Amino acid sequence: MHVLILGGTTEGRRLAGLLAGDESLRVTSSLAGRVAAPRLPPGEVRVGGFGGAEGLAAWLAEHHVDALIDATHPFAGTISFNAAKAAATAHVPLLALRRPGWVAGAGDDWHPVGSLAEAARALPALGERVFLTTGRLGLAAFAGPDRADLAALWFLVRSVDAPEPPYPARMEVLLDRGPFTLDGERELLRTHRIDVVVTKDSGGAATAPKLVAAREAGVPVVVVRRPARPEGVTGVATPEEAVAWVRGRVRARRG
Repeated sequence: MHVLILGGTTEGRRLAGLLAGDESLRVTSSLAGRVAAPRLPPGEVRVGGFGGAEGLAAWLAEHHVDALIDATHPFAGTISFNAAKAAATAHVPLLALRRPGWVAGAGDDWHPVGSLAEAARALPALGERVFLTTGRLGLAAFAGPDRADLAALWFLVRSVDAPEPPYPARMEVLLDRGPFTLDGERELLRTHRIDVVVTKDSGGAATAPKLVAAREAGVPVVVVRRPARPEGVTGVATPEEAVAWVRGRVRARRG
C-alpha cells in the first residue's frame, strides 16, 4: 500500500517515522521545497510542487498511491484545496492531519486578524518594537510606500532562511528554527525590548513559548487566523490518529 504524505511539518515527519519499517507500506513524503535545508523525514522523499491539482492527480495515478495524507502547514491553504481536488479526481482516500490551533487563556492580550495586511494595520496602535514571527514570506505586507504608517516601527523578524525584499526598512533578522524554549523567548522579548508580537495561529508546542512569554510580560499579540480549508475532508489532530487511519485501510484491503 503506497501512502503519500504531503508534509514539511513536525507532524508529517513524525507520521513518516511511525509508519517507517512497516513492510506492508510504501511511504513517500512530499516537501514543498521552500526551506533551503529542510529536516527530512524517514523513507522516500520528493521535493517540489506537483503543478496544481491536475499534476497531483496525475502523480497519484502514475505512482499508484493508495492513500493521501495532507499534513501540510495550517497556512499552506492552496495545497490543501489541490489535494482535495486531486484525491477526488484520482479516487484516492484523503486524510487531513491538522494540529489544533492555539486558544487564548487568562491574561492573554490577543488581537485576532484575518490576514497579514490586517496585522500590519493593527500595529501602530499596539507598539513600536515588533517581534514578527510569521516567516520570511509575506513581509511585503509590512513594507513599501503604502505602509508609511509603519515607518516609525522597528521589526525583529525570525525565520529559518533569510528573507528577500520587500521587507520593513527598520528590521533585524534572526535566523533560527524551533522548537523554542520559554526561557529563550523571555530573554528575546527582554533583550530586544519587544512591545508587540505578530504570529500566525500555527498551533503546536514548538513555537508556543512566545505566547507564554508575551502573556507574562504583558505584551499584546496580533494573531492571524487560519485560512479556510476544504470541506468534507476527514481530519485528525495527531500523527497517532493518522496511523490508526492508515492501519484501518490496510485491514480493509486485506478483507
